[in-house]
Amino acid sequence: MKPLSIKDIAKKANVSITTVSFILNGKAEKMRISQDMITKVEAIIKEVGFRPNQVARSLRTGNTNTIGLIVEDISNPFFAAIARLIEDKAYKHGYKIIYSSTENNLDKAKGLIRMFKSRQVDGYIIAPMAGMEEDIRELLSARTPVVVFDRHLPGLEVSSVLVDNIKGTYMATDSLIVKGMKNIAFVTVDVEVEQIKDRYKGYEQALKANKIEINPKLCKLISFNNTADETTAELTQFFTDNPEIDAVLFATNYLAVRGLFSFREMNKKLNGSFKVIAYDDHDIFKLHSPTISAVDQPIEEIAENVINFVLKELASVDSFEKKELNNVVLSSRLIER
Repeated sequence: MKPLSIKDIAKKANVSITTVSFILNGKAEKMRISQDMITKVEAIIKEVGFRPNQVARSLRTGNTNTIGLIVEDISNPFFAAIARLIEDKAYKHGYKIIYSSTENNLDKAKGLIRMFKSRQVDGYIIAPMAGMEEDIRELLSARTPVVVFDRHLPGLEVSSVLVDNIKGTYMATDSLIVKGMKNIAFVTVDVEVEQIKDRYKGYEQALKANKIEINPKLCKLISFNNTADETTAELTQFFTDNPEIDAVLFATNYLAVRGLFSFREMNKKLNGSFKVIAYDDHDIFKLHSPTISAVDQPIEEIAENVINFVLKELASVDSFEKKELNNVVLSSRLIER
């Protein structure tokens, strides 16, 4: 049996092919088609089980109903959780997500943008890294919807969803000081992105506010390119060399996980005289004995704002008016366990 076409739907509804096309492409309201007509045509489409040819549709409208999501590492629990929520929310609005990781490699990041361009994605959601500025500007100048999240690149006029990282690590460090900790270490990663720098700033500000001298010896920088075992070995050496450390704030959850492996190897106990806080929560922290405190980012809010912003930009992509930027800075919370 020959599959039904838009022409068949139009004939059955007694309307023009153009009217059916506008309804299928989500442009009915913009073209001032009445709600009664939209309801009538949609009912016929449902009744006959019509499925539009996506290839023909994308060629006709220029839309592929796909959004490219570029993050640092999709296997990181934080990015994985965000990606899952964004995917669910996008699907409800008729969009599919294609995602990939930069692995903090600029060449790979640029290659991903080229790849997504070739696939004609309708919009981009990016956790950017330094060096991507020009690529993102090119997308913006072509009026392609772009929303950045987790981190921002100075000088870019782009919609963004950020978290107050300074406040998050300030709260965590201050809570350790209140508990009597004096030699608080900060373990971070050598990635040149604003949110990692801001996490150190929060730690630094809390120490200064409490008149505690910043000791460079207690700040450990770990290479992003380390293997898990290399990170564990480095941390073991760091804590062995600095036995005065009575608390540690890890700038990422994966560093904190490696820290737990290190403590186990050292037979180092987490108790009243040695405390740990991780930035970004993780299921392991809830299961570990004792449980681990964490600075928890509002993942649901991040995903909700990201998808709302990109959908707003997708809806206005045909407008020739100056694009309105959407920017929000969310707050994290300290989960003390």
